[in-house]
Amino acid sequence: MTEYYNYIKALHLIFVITWFAGLFYIPRLFIYHIEAQQKPVVEREILSTQFKLMEKRLWYIITWPSAVLATLFAIWLLILMPQWLQQPWMHIKLGFVLLLIVYHLKNHLIFKRFQQDDIKYSSNYMRIWNEGATLILFAVVFLVILKGTFNWIFGVVGIIVLGILLMLGIKLYKRIRQK
Repeated sequence: MTEYYNYIKALHLIFVITWFAGLFYIPRLFIYHIEAQQKPVVEREILSTQFKLMEKRLWYIITWPSAVLATLFAIWLLILMPQWLQQPWMHIKLGFVLLLIVYHLKNHLIFKRFQQDDIKYSSNYMRIWNEGATLILFAVVFLVILKGTFNWIFGVVGIIVLGILLMLGIKLYKRIRQK
């Protein structure tokens, strides 16, 4: 079975990428959906119906299947390479993967509410929420690439700096939009 390792790894990576694509785009759709609520009634109804359809297709056709397949291929890789579970970087990576799953499930709850026209978030909140997947992606990619050579202090500082830069970018974008 180890002769298929690279194929399994490639499939895992493909589905991780498509999973993240869904996690990046669903909050963006939520933002547009929220902002559509400020439109006149007729326009709001048309846009809301369209955003619900787009969210539903993205969520059930791309994001959920990608999450499941990425996870299954990851488990398969760990079965083929059980020694990875003894590596400290893998423990941290799996912690971030758990955080990603929680983020995904929270997006699912938000999605369900939006499908029922129960919108309780501001577009600014969703813009900040949208960066959660970005922070997790950065952390996981650096962990996987650098593995044992990763300097934890620089890693933590790097994630904090990235978070601060993302928040500053959101504030700057908000000012530009308001002008």
